[in-house]
Amino acid sequence: MSDLEWKKGSAELLLLSLLEHESRNGYELHKLIESRSRGVLRFHVASLYPLLYRLERRGLISGTWVEKPGQRRRRYYRLTPTGRKILTQQRRSWNAFAQAISRIVGVQHA
Repeated sequence: MSDLEWKKGSAELLLLSLLEHESRNGYELHKLIESRSRGVLRFHVASLYPLLYRLERRGLISGTWVEKPGQRRRRYYRLTPTGRKILTQQRRSWNAFAQAISRIVGVQHA
């Protein structure tokens, strides 16, 4: 499986997780994914926006335009109650999947 396929399969979970505790804009999300993964995961900012729009259409996140003096207008996204439920389900599913894979390939997590 290529890195691209791994990223596509986990992008929704990553975004919902990063929006769990505070609102963020697309650029912040892009930078957080890169920094928290220590550069292993890199998404082009432009590829995140279609996913953010889809999550918003599905009611998992909501976006608000914010204007700050001296800065251009940015859209900040936050998790909705429905998004929180989906995040909980996806985390459960991801943990079960990761544990199953680890049992098969012999990877032990600390």
